[in-house]
Amino acid sequence: MPTMANITVKKADGTTDIVYTALTPSAGDKGAAQWRVESIGVVAGNRPVFQVMTRASQDKGARIIEGKLVYPETFTDSTTGLISTKNRELFSFSAITHMNASDSAIAELAAQAANLVKSTLIQDVLKTGYAPT
Repeated sequence: MPTMANITVKKADGTTDIVYTALTPSAGDKGAAQWRVESIGVVAGNRPVFQVMTRASQDKGARIIEGKLVYPETFTDSTTGLISTKNRELFSFSAITHMNASDSAIAELAAQAANLVKSTLIQDVLKTGYAPT
């Protein structure tokens, strides 16, 4: 099983790194590992948060992986100076990997899923909110 660590990814500009700092590791099945971007904002509740949780399927024949990224859009009230959240953008995913699947099949699923989300076309879908036509 993986060891909890910080996650560094590129921002939308494709150059700048953003670090998701490891906050809490998973305590086991159904316990989420959590990360937060500590370099954004002055209020912890207004920072991007990423979490991943795993569990066994009901018949114990597969592992279920679920992840969620919440990205708050904040603004400062010009009258009060208070920082508030306008929207909370959400990205989530789930995967099922069967215990009798080969390591290479699971590795391909992991690589291709990550690369599909990383593709320009799927990023454009996420940006626009519309499927390709």
